[in-house]
Amino acid sequence: QVQLVESGGGLVQPGGSLRLSCAGSGRTFSSYTIGWFRQAPGKEREFVVAISSVGGRTYYADSVNGRFTISRDNSKNVVYLQMNSLKPEDTAVYYCAASTTWTPTTATLYQYWGQGTQVTVSA
Repeated sequence: QVQLVESGGGLVQPGGSLRLSCAGSGRTFSSYTIGWFRQAPGKEREFVVAISSVGGRTYYADSVNGRFTISRDNSKNVVYLQMNSLKPEDTAVYYCAASTTWTPTTATLYQYWGQGTQVTVSA
């Protein structure tokens, strides 16, 4: 079992940057695929990006490809999401989630979820 805690959200102007962190507990954190999802008000949750257990594979949604970068440090049980060139449409609650499989975009296959962190992009 793993517990996840997101941090790093906040208010940023368009074009700005934020780095989100997803801290995991437990000795098996490094064995999980970690994904980031987001949900804006009135919209369904959507996939953002995922990274495989040892970091060899990543998969990005088209909407963030080239602007967001995911990485992980298994020695610290942390996954990072560097978000650059932020747009107002990136405003959402961002969740990290853990999965025992590599099916990055399928939310129902993630077994563990964090509580979320708010990202607001506004002038």
